[in-house]
Amino acid sequence: MGEWIRAAPEIFMVCAISVILVVDVFLPRAQRRATFYLTMLALLGTALCSLYYGAGERTTLLYDSFVSDPAGNVLKLFAYAIVALVFLYSRDYLEREGLYKGEYFILGLFALLGIMVMISANSLLILYLGLELLSLALYALVAFDRESSIAAESAMKYFVLGAIASGTLLYGISVLYGVTGTVDIGELGAYFSTGEGPQVAALLGLAFVIVGVAFKFGAVPFHMWLPDVYQGARTPVTLFISTAPKLASFALAWRVMVEGLGGLHGSWQDMVIVLSVLSLAVGNVAAIAQTNLKRMLAYSTISHVGFILMGFIAGTPQGLSAAMFYTIAYAFMAAAAFGMIILLSREGFEAENIADFKGLNARDPWFALMMLMIMFSMAGIPLFVGFYAKLVVLESVLDAGLVWLAVLGVFFAVIGAFYYLRVIWFMYFSEVEESAEGKIGTEALEASTALRIAVSVNALLLLAFGLFPGALLDLCGSVLGLA
Repeated sequence: MGEWIRAAPEIFMVCAISVILVVDVFLPRAQRRATFYLTMLALLGTALCSLYYGAGERTTLLYDSFVSDPAGNVLKLFAYAIVALVFLYSRDYLEREGLYKGEYFILGLFALLGIMVMISANSLLILYLGLELLSLALYALVAFDRESSIAAESAMKYFVLGAIASGTLLYGISVLYGVTGTVDIGELGAYFSTGEGPQVAALLGLAFVIVGVAFKFGAVPFHMWLPDVYQGARTPVTLFISTAPKLASFALAWRVMVEGLGGLHGSWQDMVIVLSVLSLAVGNVAAIAQTNLKRMLAYSTISHVGFILMGFIAGTPQGLSAAMFYTIAYAFMAAAAFGMIILLSREGFEAENIADFKGLNARDPWFALMMLMIMFSMAGIPLFVGFYAKLVVLESVLDAGLVWLAVLGVFFAVIGAFYYLRVIWFMYFSEVEESAEGKIGTEALEASTALRIAVSVNALLLLAFGLFPGALLDLCGSVLGLA
């Protein structure tokens, strides 16, 4: 039992999912809210397990296929917080649209379990199993609204492209296994750190693995699924996809590229530079042309992925710490942005177009201010966490001697500021409109008090992390062994 206790969070989550699944089947429709409360209790219990049994030092168990370490523990805790926030944002929307079903919360917990497995994987096969558990749950979530043909189309695109990417990743893993004779990430790291030149077969496997990692991040040119899925899925599902899975993508890149293939950094650095530059360029330029806010945020995600990849390109502990900081900051920024869409939506109408925010300041100055803070943070305006996230990533690239890449990052960040500021212009400088088609107009917000408080706290956290970034950055550095 000694080594199994380190896997207590995963074991507790599996048990909680099983209980909630059975309870939800027998709950009358009028008592379906109980599923939400049980889900939140499951997240709380899993978080307590992580806090109590979280590793003080790195420990491998289950025949070295599972690793418990401080960095993984911190990523899990942030994943629990983000998923809890997602469920809190989603509850009112699902009730309003007649979609309040236990499947949404259960699939969300299955996705979270996949994220947890990915974070703690010390074997490429376990990492792949966690990835598939996450992916299958997300495919089902995208098609969650069975009455929507657009959601079904988006789910099919996501499934087909995701299956291709998963096959590519698995093929890369098989090639690496053929070269090294192991799928253990620690043994892979030891094999490729000998200083000998990589074999051609190893480079082939590396290329396929990088493609798989890039797809899960949504990096260009493997981003084709992302805008369509973000726009086609219901907003609570888009909210989920845009937040917690980004922590899993970071864990995937960290475990594979740094811990497993860190010795091949010189070989994969150029590949990731291409992915980063293309993501910055395509994400920021394409976002300018978007009128749908969800689609704009999808291209925004692609541009943010370009910055996250810069931390890996640096190839230093500081770069990895900066990438982890950026990923966590982005998850909270995305949660706040999609939370605002849910907050402004009402029955039969989603405030998913930029024009739907027209005149928001005249209608509700407080939430106009919250949206301004969210957009400022995403644009990288000083005093907000988005600015500091970009700053530490660019510093890591400069320290690595890649001045041209840092300059390019600043250039595209300036371009990106345009489409964020456009949303602010609509809120503050565009006239309020009445519309028979259900546009925002001057109608009162229908959001519950809990949702209003959650969005407000989320947005204010972006300011707090920006004013006092040292605590989070020091935490990232310490758990990654920099302090």
